[in-house]
Amino acid sequence: MVCFFSNSICAQLIEVKPENLGMSSERLERITNLSKAYLNDYNIPGIVTIVSRKGKIVYYKAFGKRGVQDETPLAKDDLFRIYSMTKPVTAVAIMQLYEQGKFQLNDAVSKFLPELTDLKVLNEEGELVNTLSAMTMHHLLTHTAGFSYGFSDDPVDIQYANANLFLSEDLDDFANRVSKLPLKFQPGTRHQYSVAVDLTGLIIERLSGQSLDKYFDENIFKPLGMKDTFFQVPTDKRDRFLTRYRYDYIKKHPVEYPSTPKQAMSDFINVSMFSGGGGLVSTAMDYMIFAEGLRNGGMYNGQRILSSKTIKFMTKNHFESVIKPFEGGDMNFLKKSNSDGFGWGIGFGLVTESTKKGIIGSDGEYYWQGPSSIFWVDPTEDIIVVSMIQIMSAPFDRRSDIKIATYQAIEESYE
Repeated sequence: MVCFFSNSICAQLIEVKPENLGMSSERLERITNLSKAYLNDYNIPGIVTIVSRKGKIVYYKAFGKRGVQDETPLAKDDLFRIYSMTKPVTAVAIMQLYEQGKFQLNDAVSKFLPELTDLKVLNEEGELVNTLSAMTMHHLLTHTAGFSYGFSDDPVDIQYANANLFLSEDLDDFANRVSKLPLKFQPGTRHQYSVAVDLTGLIIERLSGQSLDKYFDENIFKPLGMKDTFFQVPTDKRDRFLTRYRYDYIKKHPVEYPSTPKQAMSDFINVSMFSGGGGLVSTAMDYMIFAEGLRNGGMYNGQRILSSKTIKFMTKNHFESVIKPFEGGDMNFLKKSNSDGFGWGIGFGLVTESTKKGIIGSDGEYYWQGPSSIFWVDPTEDIIVVSMIQIMSAPFDRRSDIKIATYQAIEESYE
């Protein structure tokens, strides 16, 4: 048994024979074959994957090396930038405060972020217009508030890119910069992946009276025993921090992706803005501990971080509750998302109909991913998968590949 706590209390995530939990050891080796194919076919440096069932590990292996120019074998406890897999952690933190009665979902966001009181919407005619209804916490937590990320070349996203949001000094500065930008649509009319989770991080700071890094550490990481998850990599752990790469589709191999000093989600050494949307560094095992706490109803190793009822609420599809038609608007995104078998909870993407997703799985899975890490929790099959590489824009559909390799190893389905 492996112990994760300094006080030697042993964690419950022990490795067991897969056959004890209705899975095949031989067929799980297809994850091994897949991982080796990624390394050989795409020159990916390394990959770590963990699979658990009913709170026990049935597969846990690391392959490859630490970097393109570093022949040191990749270790299971090497440190990865997990990017958007930070978002579920932020969701847990804000819902802890919800449980304490610090806010209601129908509260206006401006109650906690007065900087955002007078936001305007840039409509299709290029005009700045008033919002037709208040932006609520429910909108913010489901990416239906009207914010964006600045990833496209439309007029709003161009303004996002020019605002250099992730060069903000701290989350207060971040909110001030966002306050000068237009919304992309009327709150509650569409879903748009966005900076909403970074703004949520600032609300956590204001409601708790703590910086986001301290709040996470005291209320999530330490209770669960996550000893290797942080915004800023400690000096004594930097030798385990992996080089970041992006995949060059012309050269057909990874190239190093340099960091921008003092930029959130790029510089993990000198951090002043704690990005709740993408700023954490972690290990595969630490994130498995976090995910196991979710699967186990908000509790891990005797430490409760959320009510099981709260987690069930967070992992329901909230689209139909927050996306409303308005004069001149429609429900196109909602209809499209339902037809694709996709939904959104609080902090998680959801599989609402696995057959419509076109990939083996279970209805009710909740998940998210970054550009180089993936995880999902399957309550039906009692399975969690965490898989990490450190490469941006990988040239393969890793989540689908690993889902197939995982589910085909089930000998006893609980569905």
